[in-house]
Amino acid sequence: MEVSEELRRELTALKLENARLRRQLEGKEASENKYPLSLEEYKRYGRQMIVEETGGTLGQVKLRNSRVLVVGAGGLGSPVLPYLAGAGVGHIGIVDNDVVDTSNLHRQVLHDSESVGTLKCESAKRALNRLNPLVEVITYPVRLSNTNAFEIFRSYDYILDCTDTPLTRYLISDVAVNLGITVVSASGLGTEGQLCILNFKKLGPCYRCFYPKPPTPTSVTSCQEGGVVGPCIGLVGVMMAVETLKLIYGVYAEDNFQPFLTTYSGFPNQSMRTFKMRGRQDNCACCGLSPIVTKDAIESGTINYQNFCGSRSYDCCSLDERISVELFEDQYKNREPSSYILLDVRPHHHYDISHIPQAYNLTVKELRDMDGELTKIQKHIPNINKDSEVVVMCRYGNDSRLATRLLKDQFGISNVKDVTGGLFRYIDRIDPSIPKY
Repeated sequence: MEVSEELRRELTALKLENARLRRQLEGKEASENKYPLSLEEYKRYGRQMIVEETGGTLGQVKLRNSRVLVVGAGGLGSPVLPYLAGAGVGHIGIVDNDVVDTSNLHRQVLHDSESVGTLKCESAKRALNRLNPLVEVITYPVRLSNTNAFEIFRSYDYILDCTDTPLTRYLISDVAVNLGITVVSASGLGTEGQLCILNFKKLGPCYRCFYPKPPTPTSVTSCQEGGVVGPCIGLVGVMMAVETLKLIYGVYAEDNFQPFLTTYSGFPNQSMRTFKMRGRQDNCACCGLSPIVTKDAIESGTINYQNFCGSRSYDCCSLDERISVELFEDQYKNREPSSYILLDVRPHHHYDISHIPQAYNLTVKELRDMDGELTKIQKHIPNINKDSEVVVMCRYGNDSRLATRLLKDQFGISNVKDVTGGLFRYIDRIDPSIPKY
């Protein structure tokens, strides 16, 4: 007999309530027997407690009493969260306002196909409750901002930065410094990743010590744009969990901690290297001797993270230089391929995954490197000239605008149109038979 979703939720609630009552009973039993942990905890964590480096019973009590906030339940958060819950970290918070998408599942293995469309933080909480009902999990289905970060952070001992944008990294580090909280920070893209510990025991360094100036917006690539191999980002997440346990156990101390950056590369051969990094900088705007990145400055918006980090600007085409996917389908798709040129400016390996059959493929970088010499384009598209009618398409309609500007301004091709929304909007609205990755 098929169990309804409502009944399933009720059964889950009953199981959780039974677990709570069992913990309460075992806690009373432990109190009566003068043991610091319940019998269930000894049974659950015994194989961990007998490892000498974990500190035995005392170490496990430290885990149970610790409060860890994980910002991001995606590629890094997916391995971090179950390992922390499995180890017995007593209080775990999850900040994430995104929802599970099918494209996440190859790497965000904490979620599953049944979770698609639900909030990642709630999907993660359900998984952690099933794994270890002894752990308290609190979710924050919000976008972290300068107005809510202090209120969320102040209840936790450690913050894990599992995000993927410089803007959020600066915000997390700045708020943590002002609250005196240690941050475990990591990032990953493609087959590589890196990891560090920030603001250890208020001694620094913080993220601004490492990177006083943010990277240029054009140099930052997201997982959505650059892709990521699941096990590679997963290994970096596992390393974050290890470092968090070491912090809680007290393996690091003021007299032995050395700021570091650990890098991991998965291809072609797996390798990991750890570099010593400089400590807190006296001139740091946040943790230095004369800080200007203060709580008041952050919460009031005086520190504008969007302006500080910048953003890519693709707004370089006028309305009459752009056409909708519907107009493209109506006016171009069924024309003779020789009567116009469809140029796909996505990276070549993206083009190989899926493309419209008559499209040529040259990337924005390749066009930029041609320095406006039309003869260089003609080596790839022999029939193109300054009188050609060119339609440009990319994945989402961003790079195609840059390419349109290049073709018109540098190559002198006057009749160029950008397809708004790119190939993915064309797939969504016109032809869903084309693979969407």
